[in-house]
Amino acid sequence: MKIGFALPQFHRQAYGIARTAAFASAIEEAGGASLWVGDRNLAAVHPVVGYGGQGNTIPEELNPAADPFVLLGVAASATSRVLLGSHVLVAPLYPPVQLARSLTTIDLISGGRLLPGFGVGWSPEEYRAAGVDFRRRGARMDELLDALHAIWTTDPAQYEGDQLSVPEHHSPLKPARQPRPPFYLGALSERALRRVARRGDGWLPLAVVPSYVDVDGLVAQRSLLDELARQNGRDPRAIDTVLRVNIDAGTSTEKVADTVKEVHSRTGIDHFVVDSMYDVDTVEGSLEHARRILELVGKG
Repeated sequence: MKIGFALPQFHRQAYGIARTAAFASAIEEAGGASLWVGDRNLAAVHPVVGYGGQGNTIPEELNPAADPFVLLGVAASATSRVLLGSHVLVAPLYPPVQLARSLTTIDLISGGRLLPGFGVGWSPEEYRAAGVDFRRRGARMDELLDALHAIWTTDPAQYEGDQLSVPEHHSPLKPARQPRPPFYLGALSERALRRVARRGDGWLPLAVVPSYVDVDGLVAQRSLLDELARQNGRDPRAIDTVLRVNIDAGTSTEKVADTVKEVHSRTGIDHFVVDSMYDVDTVEGSLEHARRILELVGKG
């Protein structure tokens, strides 16, 4: 199994981001496989849609949010082996040229270790703040993937779609990963899984320990994804899976490790990213938490 961890980005850990380089280096030394960021451009005071598209509230833990691109760049320069991922960037919020430039820079600094993960998000206020139509975010995501592919694989590069337009421009600086970094995509609904089946190099599901661990649901979703991939003429084995594991406050590291091992055993998922922002207040505490989980999973 590969066990990765979220960088200090949200909640009280965000106030310790000056320790990001030290945290990243220590996770690599402890045997962690990857380091990850999420994305929150803003947390609305009076949201029309709540967290994850449910209700009308957003957890206060998401109010402080550090920049994901800067954190990945810092982690890239402080490490030499671990993969560096986003689970997930709300990609349609970003202009394609700027998104490609930021991710290319991180991939080059890291020597090709970037796993860019994208999702369409659920917050209308985030889209309003970015000047982007929330209702067309799915179609914008599809065009964004096309635009990124063009920017990363051609020179000069250009793209013309219904929502996005990238003028022909010089594009000699390419990512280290060839022909381009992989597209990892978050998906829960069948519609989103269809996008993964058509376009994704990886799938990014979510669990919360202990309040939301639906192993049967993960198995069913992966089975549907595999079938959809075959319908699109793709080998399902070419689509990786990385499961994000958020930890509820007060959950023991033993419970987290046991859950990871159970999910691995029942689903075959072998790459997990553990996020302690709801449970641990400090960067140092998060690091000790990570070391303990690695120890417990290794013993299993």
